[in-house]
Amino acid sequence: MRTFAVFDLEFTSWPGALENDWAESGQLREIVQIGALRLNHDFVVMEEYEALLRPSANPQLSSYFTELTGITQKSVDRDGQSPAEALGDFLGFCRGESVLSYGNDMVVLGENVGWARARGETVKHGYLGAHFLNIRPWLNSVAPSTATANVGRLWQVLGLPSPAHGTEHSALFDCYSMAAALKWLADAGHVLPDGCLYT
Repeated sequence: MRTFAVFDLEFTSWPGALENDWAESGQLREIVQIGALRLNHDFVVMEEYEALLRPSANPQLSSYFTELTGITQKSVDRDGQSPAEALGDFLGFCRGESVLSYGNDMVVLGENVGWARARGETVKHGYLGAHFLNIRPWLNSVAPSTATANVGRLWQVLGLPSPAHGTEHSALFDCYSMAAALKWLADAGHVLPDGCLYT
């Protein structure tokens, strides 16, 4: 059965970082959480992926980030994987799939893979085995009410039932929100753009 994936990232942040495009000295978009779902073409979840990562350049999470995501320093210190290990596992999860994000999360993913390799760490797997695509421009064009919504609020903006247990800014919950929005649009007759389901 053909499948595709959706994914979302939570990465280090500070007050004003988004508005300033992480331009302040030392502010790197280090991934702290990865969430992903493998879906079939009926939008049924076939598999989940979730990982916590320990940031390297900024190992202490900002209180702003913790308040936004609910991810605590204790949980990252206890359960966080090394970036190279988690990134390699995630890229393995993506192999052979179209991998959709609501925004340019693949750019942040690439930054983090580059930093891990620059530290001399081995990242298993690579990008060539998957097809990453930002679905946000298409989704906003066919459902204009979503234009100002973050991924974790798509279900609310579209008037859908909560898609999973949890809240926005949790990577896996955000994936469920995106999947619910895509299913709703497909049920309404909107066809995903070329390149989304290439496998």
